[in-house]
Amino acid sequence: MTTKGRKILIFTAIVIILLAAIGGGAVADRLWGFKPLDKLFPKTGFRVDTRILTEESVVIKVAEDVSPSVVTVSVETPERRILEFSPFGGFTQRIQGGEPQDIGTGFIVSSDGLIVTNKHVVSATNASYKVVSKDNKEYEVKEISRDPSNDIAILKIEATGLKPVELGDSSNLKAGQFVIAIGTALGEFRHTVTTGVISGLGRGITAGSAFEGYVERLDDVIQTDAAINPGNSGGPLLNSAGQVIGVNVAVAQGAQNIGFAIPINTVKDALTTFKTTGKFPAKPYLGVQYQMISQQAAVLNNVPQGAYVVSVIAGSPAESAGVKVNDIITKFDGQGLTEEDTLADAIRKKSPGEAVELEIWRGGETVKLTVTLSEFSQ
Repeated sequence: MTTKGRKILIFTAIVIILLAAIGGGAVADRLWGFKPLDKLFPKTGFRVDTRILTEESVVIKVAEDVSPSVVTVSVETPERRILEFSPFGGFTQRIQGGEPQDIGTGFIVSSDGLIVTNKHVVSATNASYKVVSKDNKEYEVKEISRDPSNDIAILKIEATGLKPVELGDSSNLKAGQFVIAIGTALGEFRHTVTTGVISGLGRGITAGSAFEGYVERLDDVIQTDAAINPGNSGGPLLNSAGQVIGVNVAVAQGAQNIGFAIPINTVKDALTTFKTTGKFPAKPYLGVQYQMISQQAAVLNNVPQGAYVVSVIAGSPAESAGVKVNDIITKFDGQGLTEEDTLADAIRKKSPGEAVELEIWRGGETVKLTVTLSEFSQ
């Protein structure tokens, strides 16, 4: 064989070997995911976890889209002088109030100036309020409608062309679901963005104030580990689509990374009634402050399960019916009361003006009283 012929033969063999290697590698990759070149020449350098990039992109997009609809709620109380005793110089004077202070968060729900926040954020009736938008525009709050039983308030400002949030659905939430919170953390850091997950559902917390003569239990609230601080109250809890699924309401005292939010469906129901009638749905009112007695506590103390009456509000339906402090309400309209089926749950199913029978354990005897529920007036 000539030299030229041998060269052609060698070239042909090399081509066949290369084609076989490429074809074999492709087949191995397709069938078994085996990458020969990666084994021979390992990849080096910076590698990015696409999951991290995806999560970051979601948070950035939600923050950019929703932040223009989130406002800071500011309060200004009347200026007053307070005398303080100093051990080094007798009495001194300190001026309190008179300056606006950021105290909470809210979010826009209509283009013409309706804003949702917590009732406890705007509970002071002798104060004036304003809201501050993302672009630092200030609006005076003209009207406030409060719903203490759900710890919700609607603020009205004079504005047009505002960007409302998109309200989601809180009926199908799952533990572990990714969430984002936006708010004025600690009443100082506006539009703080935090992330976390839904830690639990169906939790119960206490809202209201004994000094206001009204204490209510918020049931079915959302628990989250997203960083919620004082000042975040009233702000939105969002899903990864940027929809509001809850209203941030509280943080557990003495605990880390435990926050709570009111499900947005509760707010939507109240908001629908408010837009139609100009006020929140009428709430039935009994007028007692109570503590539920667990089964274990009942057995240990030889008393029945029920709602232990801590105090009776003056002028309330409970007082008129003869309910007394230290009574244990065991049944409400025939329904037994337990930690799972609380007095608040039973009252919520009724309407103002409806008469119900209370079965009460009082000093070892059973007493039955009839009470006519009234409408709670804030």
